[in-house]
Amino acid sequence: MPRWPDPLSRSAALYSRALNVLPGGISRTLPWQTPFPVYAATGYGAYMTDADGTRRLDLLNNFASLLHGHAFPPMVEAVTAQVAKGTAFTNPTETEIALAEAITARAPSLEQVRFCNSGSEAVMSAMKAARALTGRPKIVKAEGVYHGLYDFAEVSLDSNPENWGNDPSSVPYAKGTPKGVTENVVVIPYNNTAAAERIIRANAAEIAGVILDPAPSYFGFVPLAPEFLAMVRRVTREIGALLILDEVITFRCSVGGAQDLLGIDPDLTTLAKIIGGGFPVGAVAGRKDVMGVYDHRQGKPLLPWSGTFTANPISMTAGKVTLDHYGEAQVQHLNRLGERLRTGVAKAFGKTSFPGQIIGFTSLFGIFGHRRPISDHRSAYSSRQELGHVEKLQEALVREGYLIATSGKGFLSTPMTDDDVDGFVLAVEEICRKGW
Repeated sequence: MPRWPDPLSRSAALYSRALNVLPGGISRTLPWQTPFPVYAATGYGAYMTDADGTRRLDLLNNFASLLHGHAFPPMVEAVTAQVAKGTAFTNPTETEIALAEAITARAPSLEQVRFCNSGSEAVMSAMKAARALTGRPKIVKAEGVYHGLYDFAEVSLDSNPENWGNDPSSVPYAKGTPKGVTENVVVIPYNNTAAAERIIRANAAEIAGVILDPAPSYFGFVPLAPEFLAMVRRVTREIGALLILDEVITFRCSVGGAQDLLGIDPDLTTLAKIIGGGFPVGAVAGRKDVMGVYDHRQGKPLLPWSGTFTANPISMTAGKVTLDHYGEAQVQHLNRLGERLRTGVAKAFGKTSFPGQIIGFTSLFGIFGHRRPISDHRSAYSSRQELGHVEKLQEALVREGYLIATSGKGFLSTPMTDDDVDGFVLAVEEICRKGW
């Protein structure tokens, strides 16, 4: 039977069909795979089976949203029961209260929650909240950090040596980005305490908020340095700006998220991924006084925020079940597997001539096609040849039954075992022995 990437495979036929009705044949850019995508058919636990019947260990898990892997039985049971009762209502439901209670119980800063439908929406809402509360226009973000699809969040996402300057500059990401966007985003170097403080203070009177990711995915999940974080927290309080923590991915890192693990006290936190249990979801959470920006009870709120599928009972139910089954034991299991995988792959690279490295944080990892120490966007930046090393490894892994991102990223799930991780490590070693 033909299998990916055979031109006679079912995935090839599906891609040919998709080209007629979807731009470039896809709806999402990140899962793109040369010469055409692997089309998923079914998933159960840690594994996904594609349209041609090939079973693969899924180390992507819909980019970190499937904490318990595919078709988690308690979630399937709960969602199936909810579907029979109704999938969406104009009216609020008890399910949104239950999930909000589960979230607020996990970290002290998460006193109230406002739901939305994606991580991008959550970041957009949090930035607008900072502007509404402070009356100021500017948002501060770190160079090269991904915070979703909002124009302001994308600034300097892919800056390069030709445009990044001595200090980071506000570089537009999408063609046609208005000048007003770049003028109102202040870009700082990640984990460079002195430079970041200087840049923030130079714009202090106009800054509404600073958004940080505790361990940015685009440069291998390098965590925030304690001294950098302490500076940002101190300076934002001094200048009257909000500290927004983007935990869309990192909320899985401990029971209380990366903020609990790293000792962060944000004003607002953006959430998504695992809090929806595999269904569309997003949320902004924070202290009651800050979350009052959404409160309608005194008339029009400072920040009106709504959405047709916001807090729908399917996402709320799936998210509640996911969090209910993610306690300290599950956190330790995942984080131990993450360390086992990174240690094993590093040893495999050391035994072979693969010109790269693996780094990461808790249950998250990133593979790079160079061996330079990585601390931020600029040190992680890869040449076309270096990117090619990772893409070549990734394609070989797909052929061998393992799914990671073409960029080298991976996110573990609780059904994974030591044997799953060891099989992945062995596959990496065997591929590298043949290919470099």
